[in-house]
Amino acid sequence: MIRVAVLDDYQDVALQMADWSVLGERARVEAFRDHLRDEGAVAARLAPYAVAVAMRERTPFGEALLGRLSELRLLVTTGMANASIDLEAATRLGIVVCGTPMLPYPTAELTWGLILALVRRIPEEHQRVRDGRWQGTVGVGLRGKTLGVIGLGRLGTQVAAIGRAFGMTVAAWSQHLTAARAADAGASWMPRDELLARADVVTVHLRLSPRTAGLIGARELALMRPTAYLVNTSRGPIVDQAALVDALERGVIAGAALDVYDAEPLPAEHPLRRAPNVVTTPHLGYVTVEGYREAYGGAVDDIRAYLDGAPVRVLNEAVLTSPALRARPSG
Repeated sequence: MIRVAVLDDYQDVALQMADWSVLGERARVEAFRDHLRDEGAVAARLAPYAVAVAMRERTPFGEALLGRLSELRLLVTTGMANASIDLEAATRLGIVVCGTPMLPYPTAELTWGLILALVRRIPEEHQRVRDGRWQGTVGVGLRGKTLGVIGLGRLGTQVAAIGRAFGMTVAAWSQHLTAARAADAGASWMPRDELLARADVVTVHLRLSPRTAGLIGARELALMRPTAYLVNTSRGPIVDQAALVDALERGVIAGAALDVYDAEPLPAEHPLRRAPNVVTTPHLGYVTVEGYREAYGGAVDDIRAYLDGAPVRVLNEAVLTSPALRARPSG
């Protein structure tokens, strides 16, 4: 029997979100709710496991950590891409890495939850009612305003469609976006600086890469109007968080809503926890019952296929023909 570790099960629901029993007596599955930041602690925990299941990018698997996991044969990540897994190192070490399906819409839905919470001051007014008080703020309506979408891919296109339903004008930019492609999505292409200067709400929907890291910094925030709002549900490092805190404190922009951060979970002492006019959620974009069922169900399928000797959704296919491929444990 092999041992399977399910990591970062924050809500303690992973074992209820899929039918792990189909693995039968071939696998013993254990889920861990706590998050370990220290690489040594992660290595110690995973030392006896042949299979690890990572929920998105909560735990990084770099070359150093992978090299310490001599028993690891299969690493499953929810989703079909994970920037925190060193696929080249996994291939060199003979570790198979597999992905899973993920639903395409939950993050777009959360984006609009954050936009509405931000412009209508919902968290603040909720707390006011809980404290026995009544109205104290005046929200901003969206009809007739401009939504600036940075990154008009699958998620950005969904967000743009909802913006139009609210009666907003939609402008979009990304490095390779064309005016024709933007028009197909019901948006107007606009240069990045112009978009930042004109939009009432700017929402970010880009993959994190060396090209996009720090894309929104002090210069870009200064281009925005003092009545404008910034929303980021993509990846924390796309926005310079120190510059954002400074902009919020100085009133350079009206507010920000964030679901993603440079360090996750967000450290207790992080200045974003105290910044004014900010709505924060703990990386909930993909966290729905339906999304978890899809992801964890896919993880079960991946493990079963691997144990059957026919891995599916392999992200580092070169490992399958590599002499370094670690022998599949009997189970």
